Amino acid sequence: MQEFLDLFLHLPEHLRTFISVNGNLVYGLLFLIIFCETGLVITPFLPGDSLLFAIGAIAADPTANLNVWVAGGIILVAAILGDTVNYWIGRKFGAWTMRTFPKIVKPGHIQKTNEFFVKYGGKTIIIARFVPIVRTFAPFVAGSGEMDYKRFMFFNVLGAVLWVVTLVPCGWFFGNIPVIKANFELVVLGIIGFSILPMIIEIAKAKLKKP
Repeated sequence: MQEFLDLFLHLPEHLRTFISVNGNLVYGLLFLIIFCETGLVITPFLPGDSLLFAIGAIAADPTANLNVWVAGGIILVAAILGDTVNYWIGRKFGAWTMRTFPKIVKPGHIQKTNEFFVKYGGKTIIIARFVPIVRTFAPFVAGSGEMDYKRFMFFNVLGAVLWVVTLVPCGWFFGNIPVIKANFELVVLGIIGFSILPMIIEIAKAKLKKP
């Protein structure tokens, strides 16, 4: 757990090391992480928002040998394919997955995602892109609820585009500001906190509601 936390909070350093050792294989690593984080309900713990921000920050450094357009394109494709696979897993194997992996596909996560769908409808797929945990379970719930596939894909693609073109450029323009670069751990925690704020608000509202 300590090693995972260190990897999560020091993404730029670890990514720079990986690039220096493995070169262009970093693009394959990016695809794998984003695809698994969005496409598999058993890997909601993988970095998403913070990874996109870190990629933008690294690509802004000309010595890093990371092409922001290639990285952004690969992340976009991985995000769209990940949600698509997750949708079909939910549609074909939703009940089985929840029975087989109850400690990972937690009823509480499913319930909160359902609440997002009740409140926001199909736009949940777009909103979920910016909310950890919900991002992983939203396409799964959409599939298990048999949301129309064409409608799902519209929100899937639009949400992925907004996610990538928001966070990667933010990293590009702000990630190498000295104060941010020196306190990247706090930036990561801030991104996570801001991302889960809508979920916290919904939970608080649910707790305050009368039975």
